[in-house]
Amino acid sequence: MDNLTHSLVGALLGQTGLKKKTGLAMPALIIGANLPDVDAACFFWLEGEEHLGFRRGITHGPPAIILLPLILAGLLWGFDRWQTSRGKRPESRRPVSFKWLYILSFVGCLSHPALDWLNVYGIRLLEPFSSQWFYGDTLFIIDIWLWLLFGFATWLSLRREKRGGDSQRPATMALAIGLAYIGMNAGISSHAAHNHGEAPTGTDTVIASPPPLQFWKRDVITGGNGLYAVNGPTLPGVPLDRCDLASARAGSDEIDAFLFWSRTPYIEPREDGTLWLGDARFPSSETGGRFTVQLPDGTCPSVRTEP
Repeated sequence: MDNLTHSLVGALLGQTGLKKKTGLAMPALIIGANLPDVDAACFFWLEGEEHLGFRRGITHGPPAIILLPLILAGLLWGFDRWQTSRGKRPESRRPVSFKWLYILSFVGCLSHPALDWLNVYGIRLLEPFSSQWFYGDTLFIIDIWLWLLFGFATWLSLRREKRGGDSQRPATMALAIGLAYIGMNAGISSHAAHNHGEAPTGTDTVIASPPPLQFWKRDVITGGNGLYAVNGPTLPGVPLDRCDLASARAGSDEIDAFLFWSRTPYIEPREDGTLWLGDARFPSSETGGRFTVQLPDGTCPSVRTEP
């Protein structure tokens, strides 16, 4: 999921009463809820689509979920000690407990892979022990309805807190409604995947992909061997078994990373004679060319590549 959703979940967890456990509890929860995305730093050294083979992996696996909160708790505890030594510690801040800072950082951090698992993009939950991808196929990666629900509940909870009212109830209710909403969407996806109608011959993949905004609908992807249909119409593609992807992969880190990440790879021939590697979950016509990699000449010898 996007970082706004992660942040709002961290804030709501704090507003349920967890922020009363220790000073700096809210930073522990909110930063912790975003902490696995430190892997975004890979954009500084990886080129093109190489990041697809790195992100949602090592920083989202079990060792990181244990160690990252420990680092965060240590930094927050050290920050509190540093402010105290300089006489700048806010008087209103509760006493800081390293134990609770770690627990809350861990809770926030744990919420991150749980949310990331919900979409079709994928997450390697067991890295580094296994590089298997897991997919929830439940929510679009940016869910405006969760933004509205969690954003309003956070505002209402803080408003009630400022006025001396019950600030925990809006946060608790929002999280409960959010879980019910996720469960409902899981049911919609399951129903769409099992009632997708007639599929192309040779189908070995069926994905019910949630579109943006319209949570009640699903883009049903069916097919195999690089030939996929989305809601019926077939994407332009070349059968993968007609192409030497092994050589292309060995000669390009970008292609290798893309194929490692891809769940429904297909090869799109374009009007200029080039061949592009894409993924049926994110057709190039809808993503403006993102999630595509050009294949070298000769990858598909039986396919004409000259304009």
